[in-house]
Amino acid sequence: MIALAQTTAVILAGGAGTRLRSVVADRPKVLAQLGGKPFIAYLLDRLATQGWQKVVLCTGYMGAQVQETLGDQYQGMQLSYSHEEQPLGTGGAIRQALPLITSATVLILNGDSYCDTDLRASLAWHQDREARVTVVMAHVEQGSRYGRVEIGADGQIRRFVEKNPDLTGGGWINSGVYWFEREVLAGLPAGRAFSLEKEVLGTWTGDGLYGYRDYGRFLDIGVPEDHARAENFLAEVHEPIVNVAR
Repeated sequence: MIALAQTTAVILAGGAGTRLRSVVADRPKVLAQLGGKPFIAYLLDRLATQGWQKVVLCTGYMGAQVQETLGDQYQGMQLSYSHEEQPLGTGGAIRQALPLITSATVLILNGDSYCDTDLRASLAWHQDREARVTVVMAHVEQGSRYGRVEIGADGQIRRFVEKNPDLTGGGWINSGVYWFEREVLAGLPAGRAFSLEKEVLGTWTGDGLYGYRDYGRFLDIGVPEDHARAENFLAEVHEPIVNVAR
């Protein structure tokens, strides 16, 4: 069983945050200040407490500011940067970062959301099923903004339902946390822009694509309303940094 510290973590940090311009106008959205530090620091702190050693950040819009803010080391973790000169979308950004990814199993995180999930449990679940890709799913009370993920009794994802105003009630959504086998990432098309969520994941149903249900709380800072409640949310769920034995 592979340990968390043996895996590379990849954070998608290239978003421009267009919908957040009214509250975050001078920086990329992963650097939005919350509780006295940038949002991405909460994601990195979470990884540090669980023993991660290597993190790759996929940057784009104002990417130099991300690197200047974080540097090459953070809480004992090595930080590497894969910067896109032109927007590549989530899929293209991950594929470009492949040379920096050294582990056979890879954790991928969206840089503008936080899921209070048990990463050790989801990795064990991913490995037990010999999954090629596992999507960590969060449960929300209202799915119209996020869409919905439908899974079978065996845990394999059957389909992704696109977000729409008619999608009422609660359900399971893609939390933006994934476990990938590196060989799957190597099979993605190189050198072009594409969306992992909209163009790729749906084509893998029935082919080793699993969904892991997690009831941890979920936050997306993509719109001003969620940015406004983020500080209280993070204060409640965020783990304090402790010395981690490696």
